[in-house]
Amino acid sequence: MKAKPRLLDLFCGAGGAAMGYHRAGFDVVGVDIRPQPRYPFEFHIGDAMEWPLGGFDVVHASPPCQDYSQCKAMHPERVWSRLVDPIRARLQVSPIYIIENVPGSPLHNPIVLCGTAFGLGAKEGELRRHRLFESSVLLSTPGCAHSKRTVGVYGHGVCSSKWRMLNKSQAQEALGITWMNRDEMAQSIPPAYTEFIGKQLMACLERAGK
Repeated sequence: MKAKPRLLDLFCGAGGAAMGYHRAGFDVVGVDIRPQPRYPFEFHIGDAMEWPLGGFDVVHASPPCQDYSQCKAMHPERVWSRLVDPIRARLQVSPIYIIENVPGSPLHNPIVLCGTAFGLGAKEGELRRHRLFESSVLLSTPGCAHSKRTVGVYGHGVCSSKWRMLNKSQAQEALGITWMNRDEMAQSIPPAYTEFIGKQLMACLERAGK
């Protein structure tokens, strides 16, 4: 039996991106500097900026987003790492790489994915959660399909007339995630995003004969 392509998931968190890549057919290995007891696949504690990249067909990285986020203005006294440029410099030696981050981050020619393109949400409203993905290979992207009231999944956010906060079970439904706690979901990538990307990456690998 042919071995599955291997994907290294850096800054992996609790595994939202990992699950999508797994569903697309990858053997996923996660690395994070903090313990991730609910990560659903092989996991290692380590520094993403130093972890060996050899032996993987694809490397995905989701460096910290706080310094690029609009929420930064709520905590002007805090200082966060800016690792998009440094991780790109590392990953350019990889056959295929993906870097994920929030709108406002310095990604190169990223595609934008939105939950509405995948029908994500709950009965309370649609989930948008725009995320950017830079890739070393050309990716297609579905457009947004905004249509109704939006809902948000944030760690300890506030409610507003525009964004309705969801409880844990509602958030699980909206994101398509069942194994995380509330705070982990607040930081996660919906698996639908990386399953969509992963299928395109699998096609690239197949064309390359891997």
